[in-house]
Amino acid sequence: MPLQRRLPKIGFHSPSSKNTAQLRLHELAKVDQEVIDLAALKAANLIPAVARSVKVFNSGKLEKTVNLKGISVTKGARVAIEALGGTIS
Repeated sequence: MPLQRRLPKIGFHSPSSKNTAQLRLHELAKVDQEVIDLAALKAANLIPAVARSVKVFNSGKLEKTVNLKGISVTKGARVAIEALGGTIS
């Protein structure tokens, strides 16, 4: 019997999952800076220190205008941020 059939299956773990963080829309209100970037989110302890990228998704309600720089967002989060007059760059 071949070796690949004798070894147990161990599954798949993405190596990039530790480097990407997810952030809810309502958590952006916890940052007190004018322009929110990766360093501001790390300083506010909203994402892990090892995160290299962040994606904001639409969950909860946003109460204030935010300006995002270098952060990716989903379609629903983009609509919610721009509806309040925020910018995404």
